[in-house]
Amino acid sequence: MILLVDGYNLIFRSFYGMPDLRRSDGFPTNAIHGWVRTLWYLQDMKGVERMIVFFDDGADEREALLPEYKSNRGATPEDLVPQIPIIKRLTVQMGLQCVEQPGCEADDLIGSYAKHLGDKDLPGVIVSADKDLGQSVGGSIRQLLPPPTANPRLGWRMLDAEGVEKKFGVKTSQVADYLALVGDTSDNIPGLPGVGPKTAAKWLVEYGDIATIIAKANYLMPARFQSVVAERKEDLVRNLQLTRLNLDLAVDIPDTVEARYGELLDEFNALEMNKAYKDAQTRYNISA
Repeated sequence: MILLVDGYNLIFRSFYGMPDLRRSDGFPTNAIHGWVRTLWYLQDMKGVERMIVFFDDGADEREALLPEYKSNRGATPEDLVPQIPIIKRLTVQMGLQCVEQPGCEADDLIGSYAKHLGDKDLPGVIVSADKDLGQSVGGSIRQLLPPPTANPRLGWRMLDAEGVEKKFGVKTSQVADYLALVGDTSDNIPGLPGVGPKTAAKWLVEYGDIATIIAKANYLMPARFQSVVAERKEDLVRNLQLTRLNLDLAVDIPDTVEARYGELLDEFNALEMNKAYKDAQTRYNISA
């Protein structure tokens, strides 16, 4: 199977999930430690043949629709900023393919490539906690959720289409509509006021999609939402444009990357990551 890794999703989880680790001169290395361990864990999963890492490089279309899109996230933590280019460099040195395209979010790139795999009935696993990627699950495509930073004991969890439906109460094809109704706090997308997960799932089970919910606004229950949906229908249409993945991107996957293990070891040595250095020697069969 091919793993489609949501790069920044795992970078932030590595940063917040590791203790404060630093080089002797004070340079932060916690996210780097967590990232390396995570990639090695994923590579060692049974059945993994290939791993592609995707990174955001803008969100032009969604920011045009909603200027506040993702504005709630604030600035990247000061200690994480200098670790990101090193993380990307280490990933390439490990021989893994990295993908980022100007103006595109990783979720859209992942969704587009997952569709490409699914159309060919090739097994793919999306590695991310992002809820919106649930809409790409089905057939040969699954989603692997990382351990939550707030409750790491839950461990890694694999979702198929049935698992996504159990999580949200709607089919995978309705995930974008569901998020358009309840909102997505992680992306700063406001939902319909007062509508929670149970109400959203109930409407979608009964009516199928946002368009029909708007058309049937006068029949919605609880009745207090009938006028709300009618008044906010333009917001719902906009929300759906924000939550629905763009699955038509031409994803430029680089040719097989040649690993540069010597440079990887040099990087670990410079970062004073002694255990990673020794583990890399063993893993890649490199003599001292």
